[in-house]
Amino acid sequence: MGMGINFIDQPEPGSTRPFSRATVAAGLVLVSGHSAPHDPAAGVHRGATPQEEVRNALSMLSRILAKAGSSLDRAVQVTMLITDPADYAACNEEYVRHFPGGLPARHTARFGVPTEARVAFSCIALAGPSSAPAPQERTALLQDL
Repeated sequence: MGMGINFIDQPEPGSTRPFSRATVAAGLVLVSGHSAPHDPAAGVHRGATPQEEVRNALSMLSRILAKAGSSLDRAVQVTMLITDPADYAACNEEYVRHFPGGLPARHTARFGVPTEARVAFSCIALAGPSSAPAPQERTALLQDL
């Protein structure tokens, strides 16, 4: 942990995935892009539909955030990476279910890393336990802008 930066799950030297799963610094948790887990030999599959892949990928993001001491409800910005724009509506349909307290800022981009995944997510979240205002308070705060 040098200079106030904590790297979560750094890769082994020579890894084909040369990045940490997440980094905690300056009161933020920055999570690298992750698709749903996929290990057919262990019976783990990403999902048969875009919605299942979104659910499984956000579950993965949630586990990483928990390991870093945060949670999905602390996300302030999310990046959704999709391989096929035709999946956009289906991905959104499932995505919104995971943010009942309010939708974080988000952008969507196409990705083409060598994977069969339809969707992956990265995010920036506040570090630490949730102390977010209730949804109605958050709405009131936004109306003041």
